[in-house]
Amino acid sequence: MSRTLKVLIFGTGFAGQGHAAAFAAAGVEVVGMVGRTPEVVAEVAGRLGIPHAGTDWQGALSACRPDIVSIATPGGAHYDPIRQAIAAGCHVFVDKPMTESGETAVDLYQRAQEKGVKTAYAASFRYAASVQHAKRLVAAGAIGAPTEVECMSHFNLERGIPFGWSHRREQGGGRLNNNFTHTLSIVTSVVGERILSICGEVRDDMGRAPIVEGVHNFATRRSHIPKDLTDPALTWGESNVEWSYTVLARLESPFAGTPVSVLFKHGGLVPRFHEDHIVFYGTEGAIYLKGHYGDGQLYLYGKDGAWTPLPLPQDIAETVPDVSGETEKCWHALVRDFVRDIRGEPVAPYPTFREGSRYQQIIDLIRGNDPWTDLAHLS
Repeated sequence: MSRTLKVLIFGTGFAGQGHAAAFAAAGVEVVGMVGRTPEVVAEVAGRLGIPHAGTDWQGALSACRPDIVSIATPGGAHYDPIRQAIAAGCHVFVDKPMTESGETAVDLYQRAQEKGVKTAYAASFRYAASVQHAKRLVAAGAIGAPTEVECMSHFNLERGIPFGWSHRREQGGGRLNNNFTHTLSIVTSVVGERILSICGEVRDDMGRAPIVEGVHNFATRRSHIPKDLTDPALTWGESNVEWSYTVLARLESPFAGTPVSVLFKHGGLVPRFHEDHIVFYGTEGAIYLKGHYGDGQLYLYGKDGAWTPLPLPQDIAETVPDVSGETEKCWHALVRDFVRDIRGEPVAPYPTFREGSRYQQIIDLIRGNDPWTDLAHLS
């Protein structure tokens, strides 16, 4: 495919602007942007030099005739725009979560398969440079056969963050949708993609959040936290989704003869004492990645019995997109592969609606919150 591809963006906030920049960097013409609020979408599109700006998604599909659509709205608003884009024959790039439920995610995956369009699912921190380094080391046998993985993160998010989509299950909120999706993608990319079994427990520690007007960008929501949360004039919205989770999984790995055990532990509202991390343990060593998404320094524990920091290999460093922000770098890397695939160029496997629909089904199962064995009968 030699002609210039065109992309239409749905979403005007941090993700929408980030997706637009990533597609532009990949040589795709950003022909339009759609948002909820006329003034906001006009301002953002004008600032980014995007010619079409509006609030009518179906109208934008007809007017812009894009090859690709990029969905950067909260997950609860994904289903209808994606369904319409698939019907129009567009390739689809969607941020996580894919939708608000496993049922709707599976439906979109099947529709995309039937239509023959390509899809990309942006559980994209698997593209972090240190994660790519860890993947190479595990494949090379640096830790022997992998045996277990530990993913630990504590975000200490403010309870006064204004009420919005992140507080509501039906709108795509919750920490499983917006944290677990990334860590699951990271672990499967390093150890093996086949998830054999899973169980988990979730908890809503939030309860409620203040309703504040004027919050248009998820990245700047903290600036809208009320100064006095005891103000009797405040109104409140109710949370109905998890802010903490503990998940256990078993993965099949081409590098091990037995399943790999994985612990995913996340506390959205609790403080950390030591740094967040991801650790891959094996029969002959271990790999430690600093950071909740493993994008920090990599350490290798080898036969010398010491944790040694390793430099990033030069060839991996050369593939890191030259942009600021780890989220943005990972978007750029996934978009780069997605666009190359659409153009018919060879690329390594990347996350698609297949993974996205499976992750949503897994999240539904975990939210069932029924991993417990009643011990009342024990003496």
